[in-house]
Amino acid sequence: MTAMYPDALDAEKVGSYPARAGAGGGLVWDAVLEYRVWMHPEHGAPDISEGGDYYHAFATYDEAASFAQANPGAEEPLALVLQLEHLNEPSPGVYEHVTAPRQVEWPPKFLVRPKRTPTTIPNFLAADAPPNRLDILRGIA
Repeated sequence: MTAMYPDALDAEKVGSYPARAGAGGGLVWDAVLEYRVWMHPEHGAPDISEGGDYYHAFATYDEAASFAQANPGAEEPLALVLQLEHLNEPSPGVYEHVTAPRQVEWPPKFLVRPKRTPTTIPNFLAADAPPNRLDILRGIA
């Protein structure tokens, strides 16, 4: 683990994941697959993709953050997160347990939450969950 964010699950696979991923959501995480720094030629990044946006992938947050700071047209790093299970909220306060794995991009600050455990989602959905169910995800309930 570097800084406050975990390293990628498998450094050898960094850069091999599909560019298309979901955005945010799910509330829980299982692993970081890579950190991405998206580049925008319209904001000064080198144009290596016929004017399109592209990203550079890194195994650690620190590497990604250093790259982002040093390069014009770079966004702040995002984490490509593996969710083996997650929570869907189809309407406010209504949650569904989803067991299909997926990959999503998250702001790294979401990774300060503890990783999902076998009891995280069942405890979150339990009838006797605390009034602020999010405390379970924060690891304080």
